Amino acid sequence: MSKKDYGVLGLGKFGTAVAKTLAEGGNSVIAVDSDPDRVDEVADIVTCAMVADITDPDVLDNLGISNLDCVIIGVSTNMQANIMATILAKEKGSKFIVAKAENEIHKHILEKIGADRIVFPEGEMGSRLARNLMGGEFVDLVELSKEFSMVEMPVPDMWIGKSLRQLNVRENYGLNIIGMKRGDDLKVNMNPDEPFKSDMMLVIVGKNDDFAKIGVEA
Repeated sequence: MSKKDYGVLGLGKFGTAVAKTLAEGGNSVIAVDSDPDRVDEVADIVTCAMVADITDPDVLDNLGISNLDCVIIGVSTNMQANIMATILAKEKGSKFIVAKAENEIHKHILEKIGADRIVFPEGEMGSRLARNLMGGEFVDLVELSKEFSMVEMPVPDMWIGKSLRQLNVRENYGLNIIGMKRGDDLKVNMNPDEPFKSDMMLVIVGKNDDFAKIGVEA
């Protein structure tokens, strides 16, 4: 999994969870908040932590925000700061902006000003988002518990051309393929002898540790 460069603007419960999980995944993370205590909490974990006003255009310029793969706007209760930071990130050429919304009206505003993805999470959901961002293999990830997840992902390269019967996925990997998608068509009664193709999407359930056996993290 390739490592990426992230910026997390706002270190509440959500932003802190995202910043820590991304950093623990080996990514470069710049974390910014106006509260020194919040910045201190992540300073030893992230690549760079700084006390600054995320609505200051000069701050975003100094961060080199256009060079980051993704910017996460973690503040939401201060709607003005959230909206301004999103606008500035967009103006500065951010490649992908994830913004946290407080409600549906706030979400609608963020959509209008160009946020690429809008979320409503807190706490544990921050960690889930970070793993989703890092796991480029995943189209979607749902934590079923602390140990188990369900993911939707493309067919791993090493499985292409092989059938479910040949791979014996449950025995060899500890994973359960519960469905196969092509476009909007979901098939749950799979032919065990049908070879996997590169245009297929798989829906898989299993222990998070077992996903590492196919080269991805959950």
